[in-house]
Parts: sequence; C-alpha cells; structure tokens
Amino acid sequence: QLQLVESGGGLVQPGGSLRLSCAASGSIFSINAMGWYRQAPGKQRELVAAITIGGSTNYADSVKGRFTISRDNAKNTVYLQMNSLKPEDTAVYYCNADATTDWGVHGDYWGQGTQVTVSS
Repeated sequence: QLQLVESGGGLVQPGGSLRLSCAASGSIFSINAMGWYRQAPGKQRELVAAITIGGSTNYADSVKGRFTISRDNAKNTVYLQMNSLKPEDTAVYYCNADATTDWGVHGDYWGQGTQVTVSS
C-alpha cells in the first residue's frame, strides 16, 4: 500500500502565503507525476499544479505566477508554495500521486485533504 499525508493547510488572510507538503510512504516502487488538486464547496475537484519525476510542471491558469510546485524525489515529497492568496483559493487541497507499489500495482493515490481558508 501507498499512503499520502498532507500538511500545512490553515487560515490565512488575503495576500498571505501558505506552504503545503505531501509525503508518500509505504511500499513504493516508483512515483511518476505528483500533483495538487482542490475542491471548493459545490464545485468539482480541479487540478492546481502537477510535477513530473523529471521536474516538468503544469499549473492551472488561476494560480500561475502565484503558486509554485516542487518535489524532493529522495523524500517522496511534493510541496506547494502558495503566495498572494485570494478568497477564491479557499478549498480542500488534495495531494495526488501516479505511482507503482512494490507489488506492481500502478494507480492514482490520494491524500486525505487539507483545508485552506483565505479570509480576513
């Protein structure tokens, strides 16, 4: 099995910053892409940012220039630095990994989610 554990969410004022972390653990053979998704109340889950094992990144238009995704392959950890936060960034943020376990099971794995609230 593979587990993803997120941390770093919380309440922040508009214009503030937060850094999310997601650590993968368990029977990991390889992790390909890792990413962050978010889901606001009444809305569908959407991709925020993703990063490949080689470091190529992809961002939603709404966060370009404000958010930065990075990863530490040695630690199986992905980060999301969020700057200039806006109230519309309020959502539950989920970590995602495209990974293969030691048992050869390949699939999408999800964290439990961490709440980010941007409000004055």
